[in-house]
Amino acid sequence: MIVTRAAEQQGAARRLLEQRGATVLDLPALVIGAPSHWGPLDDALEDLESFHWLVFSSANGVQAVETRMQRLGGCLARRPSSLKIAAVGRKTALLLDDLGAPADFVPPSFVAESLIEHFPVSGWGLKMLLPRVESGGRTLLADAFGEAGVRVVEVAAYDSRCPDTMPDSAAAALEQGSVDAVAFSSGKTADHTARLLEQRFGTTWMERLSRVKLISIGPQTSASCRRCFGRVDAEADPHDLEGLTEACVQAIQSESCG
Repeated sequence: MIVTRAAEQQGAARRLLEQRGATVLDLPALVIGAPSHWGPLDDALEDLESFHWLVFSSANGVQAVETRMQRLGGCLARRPSSLKIAAVGRKTALLLDDLGAPADFVPPSFVAESLIEHFPVSGWGLKMLLPRVESGGRTLLADAFGEAGVRVVEVAAYDSRCPDTMPDSAAAALEQGSVDAVAFSSGKTADHTARLLEQRFGTTWMERLSRVKLISIGPQTSASCRRCFGRVDAEADPHDLEGLTEACVQAIQSESCG
């Protein structure tokens, strides 16, 4: 099977799937890099005392903010005592734990909607910092909290782009029909995979997926799969890597039994 993730994040998904007996091919579908300008993030980090909440919707955001804070002489573990942290997703929360800055709130479901629904305090009068991807990310959190009376400051902490090409090993496996499933960890990995497939195989690229199960990590990724490929065959529950692994295994097993 093929796993699509950021180029530097392939290891965890591969390990989980290989532990379940899968043969895994990597298809890096995101390249994580710096935003166009550091100024807005730096200005916000210099003024952290003025914020009530720092909200992370991805591990990429955590890593980008921690790296930038260290360059400025600080770190998340030494943030102002009045600043609370919220995190969407198990991986995001675990990374904060590793950095010595455990989240004060993690919603029960690993999607943005759950953060909004279960946020522990009233939004009115709060000031919130939302570090996010520069291009193509969702504005759901900022919009919802803004409507609830929160003063939301969104800043670009990193950017993600499509790789130039797909690996020959993944392309060959798809061409030979030896891929049982492709796992998508975000909407962007679905979008970029479609772009890479068209670049590699031309107008007939969709045929390479005709007998392949398409597995999504969550609702928004499923929506991207439907837009890009016309379908999604299974969705992870919970919406994390462990859930994605289980969904892949179940989809492959049901196909082999069928």
